[in-house]
Amino acid sequence: MTDNTTDLLPMIIEGIQDRKGKHITVVDLSDIESAAASRFVICEGTSSQHVAAVADSVRDYLFEHGRIKPYNYDGYTNSQWIVIDYDDTMVHVFLPETRRLYDLEGLWSDARITEIPDLD
Repeated sequence: MTDNTTDLLPMIIEGIQDRKGKHITVVDLSDIESAAASRFVICEGTSSQHVAAVADSVRDYLFEHGRIKPYNYDGYTNSQWIVIDYDDTMVHVFLPETRRLYDLEGLWSDARITEIPDLD
């Protein structure tokens, strides 16, 4: 579980990059009153197995480096879109076509959106 003194973003990005997750986007929703969280971190994997591996890596990385467990997570059944709930930060790991279909960046286009460059 998170507290207000821990910035999860660097650990989340490390966890994603550790399993070669791609196209990382940070959506800052902190100024949007109706948003369900303060921040979304969105990325993608190349297959359903890769999506699950990236999501597992994020969960493992935060637990190993901060003893932080998610409040909840969902989507492992088909691994097209896995969401991990860290209270004020939601991590979304998508297959590319599922990411395009739901277009969270477009849905929240009034938020501050930051692209994180891929490592390779």
